[in-house]
Amino acid sequence: MKIALITDAWQPQVNGVVTTLVELVRELESAGHSVAVIHPGLFSTRPCPGYAGIDLAIRPGAQLARHLNAFQPDMIHVATEGPLGWAARSYCIKNGLRFTTAFHTKFPEILNAALRIPLSWGYALFRYFHKPSAGVMVPTLGVLQMLKQRGFRNLRSWTHGVDTQLFAFAPQPVPHLPMQGMVRPVSLFVGRVSYEKNIEAFLKLGIAGTKVVCGVGPLEASLRQRYPQIHWLGLLPREELARVYAAADVFVFPSRSETFGLVMLEAMASGTPVAAYPVDGPLEVLGKVDGSCHGGAMDVDLQAACQAALAIPRHEARLRALDFSWARAAQLFQGYLVQARPDGTGETTPSTETREQPLPT
Repeated sequence: MKIALITDAWQPQVNGVVTTLVELVRELESAGHSVAVIHPGLFSTRPCPGYAGIDLAIRPGAQLARHLNAFQPDMIHVATEGPLGWAARSYCIKNGLRFTTAFHTKFPEILNAALRIPLSWGYALFRYFHKPSAGVMVPTLGVLQMLKQRGFRNLRSWTHGVDTQLFAFAPQPVPHLPMQGMVRPVSLFVGRVSYEKNIEAFLKLGIAGTKVVCGVGPLEASLRQRYPQIHWLGLLPREELARVYAAADVFVFPSRSETFGLVMLEAMASGTPVAAYPVDGPLEVLGKVDGSCHGGAMDVDLQAACQAALAIPRHEARLRALDFSWARAAQLFQGYLVQARPDGTGETTPSTETREQPLPT
């Protein structure tokens, strides 16, 4: 099977969407499929306003059409709602091709936090983007229900996974040189230092021990200045990041707007329990059942969640992480794909003329 994957998020960007797509492609190729990833690195780009390190394709329509014409995919998946996503959507509609999409990120919340754009406007734009999709893959049931209430259609319940070999289990926190001498417990945050992460809720916590932040982003400079007592480790290679997870006592996930939260699974696979608010991503990852949850603690009081998580045995966090696999995520993904041509036969040579759509920023 020839699968075209169009995404505005790809390496060298570092975020959960990129991790998801890289692992997904690896699984699909291991299963014998041919996957063409059409990403910003194939185009002229410009930096995303307000998000250093994220480059966006400039007017990619004609060049994207040439890539798709040459590859002649059996199935087309549009992973993101950026310039490449809009160009791919336009290409498919113009040429009568069916395609699937995914809702990875609550961009309307980001736009609201960063630019005060009303949520209703953001979701109206995204509803319009996903309307022609034959299947919108959504990683949590909570987000799926929210999108359904906002008028989205053709929603598909998806999931994500974790590399349990890279993020190996440590029954006790493992000493890591950059973290030696830190007063325990060590509370860790990993992710972009940006608007949607609600990181300041973590930085303000009056908890004992040491707080560590791994990541970079648009708020980093101002927060470093305001919170000099925090240990800022910056952006780390994934192999070193795995050692940081294993060295921590608790992983704090302060976001209220994540669609999933892969970093929670990575911490739990290492044996580090998670503290979070009881919102969409944590509810899916920690698996709240009968008033309890697995691998961490959730509370409307994040400090209380941290204290409760510290009492959770590390092997319980690891066991919960083992419930998630990239193989299962890829299996679901493949099952939701649709034939690009309704009859499933014949090649086409679609026009390279596509109408550029506005970028939702």
